[in-house]
Amino acid sequence: MHILVVAAALLLSASLSEAASAAEDVSGEQLFNNNCRTCHSWKEGDNRLGPSLHGVVGRKAGSVNGFNYSQSMKQANLTWDEGTLDKFITNPDGVVQNNNMKPFTGVGDQATRQKIIEFLKSK
Repeated sequence: MHILVVAAALLLSASLSEAASAAEDVSGEQLFNNNCRTCHSWKEGDNRLGPSLHGVVGRKAGSVNGFNYSQSMKQANLTWDEGTLDKFITNPDGVVQNNNMKPFTGVGDQATRQKIIEFLKSK
């Protein structure tokens, strides 16, 4: 019986390692598409339910021309840098309360957020 438990644990460990390795192989663009593309585009001027995220790193919050932001986002007085984006993608309401990101509640996985941010930095 003990051998079966050890064998099962080894198989589970191997499959989890493969899953983690597979997740590492996912590109930032794929992660953006999986988590953000429903509402956002990375293409300049392509506002959707959310504003275009083209050039978001270094941009003042609530400043994309032609997009109708929530009042709280317009008054947020913050600039999107890597740290602020990471916090916002983790928990939008924790950074800007009463934003229009509903039903999005955040991305918990730090590696996923980092890859999304790196992808956005390239756009």
